[in-house]
Amino acid sequence: MVENAIKEVYTSLLPKTVIIADLGCAAGSHSSHFISTVISTIVELCKSSGDDCVELQFFLNDLPSNDFNELFRSRLPESYYNRLFPREGVHLFHSSYCLHWRSQEPEGHESWRKDYLNEDNIYITKTTTSFVVKQYQKLFRNDFSLFLKLRHEELVHGGQMEMLFLGRNNEDVYNGHLNQHFALVARSLQSLVLKGIVEKEKLESFNLPVYGPSVGEVKELVMQSHLFNMDLIEQFESNWDPFDDSEGDDVEDSARSSMNIAKLARSLMKSLIIGHFGETVLDAWFAEFRCLVAKHLEKEKIKSTIIAMSLKKE
Repeated sequence: MVENAIKEVYTSLLPKTVIIADLGCAAGSHSSHFISTVISTIVELCKSSGDDCVELQFFLNDLPSNDFNELFRSRLPESYYNRLFPREGVHLFHSSYCLHWRSQEPEGHESWRKDYLNEDNIYITKTTTSFVVKQYQKLFRNDFSLFLKLRHEELVHGGQMEMLFLGRNNEDVYNGHLNQHFALVARSLQSLVLKGIVEKEKLESFNLPVYGPSVGEVKELVMQSHLFNMDLIEQFESNWDPFDDSEGDDVEDSARSSMNIAKLARSLMKSLIIGHFGETVLDAWFAEFRCLVAKHLEKEKIKSTIIAMSLKKE
């Protein structure tokens, strides 16, 4: 997907300098892989056409707590839900596993905290009220529509956006892989409440700023925006264990796989857990969560739904 976008942008626009913005990754070295892909693709294009190699300018954005940040201290300022670049100043945007994160907790979250409308849940579950669900959906629509508008202003004509983000594999907002993931996180926190490590009120006031949309929801917003041509949108499943490339449903080593998943979850959730519950809770939560995941893996493998999308500004 990325290679095709680079080829199309380069061959159709023939810029002297290709300006590329990476809007960050949830965890790991996705950005470095993306940069390597861009460079190798451009070099091959220049060789095949006999052109001198063009200049490449990268803008990188990563989470403040991500270890990849040790290499690149000068991150892009502000959130990608704000303007970041001059008008028509970017040829290619890339975003890897970021757009399921919301800009804030949904509106009305203070009233949730007052009345504990989401009970012991931290995301959408079968017991989540319709009010809470609608607030999550409203924030997703507002955030994603704003993201499209801002990136459209910053892209050159003919520029493209390549995006990967977590989504939902059906239209039932109560039933998706993220619902399953965060139900396990919630259960681990509930266990800490029972052990007296976490205050019940603290858990009841904790709601994740995340939303996993369906392909249908994403398509609808792109079409309503009238800003981009949708060259590609598809969904696929991936194992939650980032080191498990097998296609089967059986888990060979639940202890090892649960540790891999728990480490991934810790890298993603660390700042949220510490910020809300305090640093002393982190290790206890990690141990509890890993045990719950291991038990779940004995019954079935845990999957993730990923949405891949390619948009072009005409």
